[in-house]
Amino acid sequence: MKRSKKRKTSTKSPHSNYKLGCILTIIVLIPVLYGIYLYCQQQPKVIQQESKQQIINNSYQDLDKEGLELPISLTPRQEQIIHHTGYTVSYNKDLRLPNWVSYELTRKESQGKEKRNDRFIVDPLVNGPIATNADYTRSGFDKGHMAPAADMKWSPIVMKESFYFSNVCPQHPQLNRRGWKNLEEKIRDWAIADSAIIIICGPIVEKNAKTIGKNKIAIPKQFFKVVLSPFAKPMRAIGFIFNNAQALNPLSTYVVTVDSVEQLTGMDFFAPLPDEVENKIEAYANYREWPE
Repeated sequence: MKRSKKRKTSTKSPHSNYKLGCILTIIVLIPVLYGIYLYCQQQPKVIQQESKQQIINNSYQDLDKEGLELPISLTPRQEQIIHHTGYTVSYNKDLRLPNWVSYELTRKESQGKEKRNDRFIVDPLVNGPIATNADYTRSGFDKGHMAPAADMKWSPIVMKESFYFSNVCPQHPQLNRRGWKNLEEKIRDWAIADSAIIIICGPIVEKNAKTIGKNKIAIPKQFFKVVLSPFAKPMRAIGFIFNNAQALNPLSTYVVTVDSVEQLTGMDFFAPLPDEVENKIEAYANYREWPE
């Protein structure tokens, strides 16, 4: 009697199922693992960028504020450094002018209420000759503040100091009352927006410059101003150069890099900053990136 043949079942072995599951798992995991790899590669860069930014933003807090406010002279010049309550001045008795004036302006200080006194007086700390009111009489020039009185409304003492002749230069009336004044007002806006601003400014004087008055006050050819916003993210700096003539154009037309001002003045600004930070912010100037 013939026995009927048993049909073979097509059941797969457990080993085959395991192998197939492993292959499917690997296929699914490949894009996931690749994504994790890309994330891990990017994360150190983000952390590094954040760390660099933190270093930049902390640079001002970690440094001596006074050091940032004091430029380093790269060319010999006569000077007497005087520290007043509201500003520091490098006074040049040969020119009867400041080489530079520097100060920090905070948000709170920019909103002071002290009234302007308009009484220009001799700086009692100056050693040597200095200008008087008579030197400016009928000279055709304004007594132009370097540290403006409107930035010194936070104290009667600093308001008085702002009218020292060590803080004053002969300025064309349409510079003092227009472009220079407009920049002073804009900087107060920046101080309010950024919480604090460092300002360094002064005259650029040619050799054998013309003079005014009996005390022979040198007439500057140009004026410079450099501004550092240490708490901005990222930290930024900007420079301005004005001819000692009427200045009626928009402020953006007078913008230059801090590096350019350093070349013109023979000074090194904001030297205590880390070189990487200083080199970056001083080589770049974009007026549009500052608060309106």
